[in-house]
Amino acid sequence: MRLHVGCAMWTHAPWRGRFLPHPLPPQDRLRAYATWCNAVEGNTTFYATPATDAVESWARQTGPDFRLVVKLPKSITHERRLQGADEELRAFLRAIEPLGPRAHALWVQLPASFAPGDLGALAAFLRDLPRSHRYAVEVRHRAFFEDARSERLLEGVLTGAGAEWVPFDTTTLFQSPPVSDAERDAWMKKPRVPYRSRALTDRPIVRYLGRDSTERTVEGWQRWIGTVTEWLREGRSPTVFVHTPDNADAPALARRFHDEVRARLPGIEPLPEPDPVEPLTLF
Repeated sequence: MRLHVGCAMWTHAPWRGRFLPHPLPPQDRLRAYATWCNAVEGNTTFYATPATDAVESWARQTGPDFRLVVKLPKSITHERRLQGADEELRAFLRAIEPLGPRAHALWVQLPASFAPGDLGALAAFLRDLPRSHRYAVEVRHRAFFEDARSERLLEGVLTGAGAEWVPFDTTTLFQSPPVSDAERDAWMKKPRVPYRSRALTDRPIVRYLGRDSTERTVEGWQRWIGTVTEWLREGRSPTVFVHTPDNADAPALARRFHDEVRARLPGIEPLPEPDPVEPLTLF
């Protein structure tokens, strides 16, 4: 059994000298991160299709079992809303080819305005995608969570294409008012959608957002510990991404999540030992 855990990025200023050596050349940052976590969200590709040499560097820095969940560019999902974007999609698929099996799933994150009435566009888009990749879809329109018919329709579209529904669990953040600048910023920007934990495939993907407080973050993920444990017992292979508003401790928190699940299922393969942050000396 393997549980993959990770963060929203592989480099972050507060991690320097704590989780990752500093200074560290850009071509080594993902490799260092991959000693802490065995998965990462590919959020940067939302803003632009990456250069081939950058993707080749990502592949060199990680093993074939490392998982990147790579977000489709916003030009496809938000600007063209999945229609008439064949050229952009082909360019994106060519760019990520060097990742090989590391491209665990292509992540279709849709805007909050993408409503049940738009499901025809999603169905057509998924139907035309190459079968060489897995796909995962994140929706933010509340009707998909609160209206049973809309939920069933979306599940039908996804199941028909073998795609997963990615929940972004922000319920812990919104349980009580923010207490820091980072939490206030997250309150303004993050989606406020109901909790969902139903997996549609054998490779579920979860995005969990906690608080700046480690105690509250850990308290909030306890139901995910049970869900992920059950998925593993069922033979599924989940990937869980741990966020906090400031993400300052995200690598350690992701490993703690893995440890808590492994405490229930000791057969889970352990994570690698992190690289030392400081050079080893004799004194």
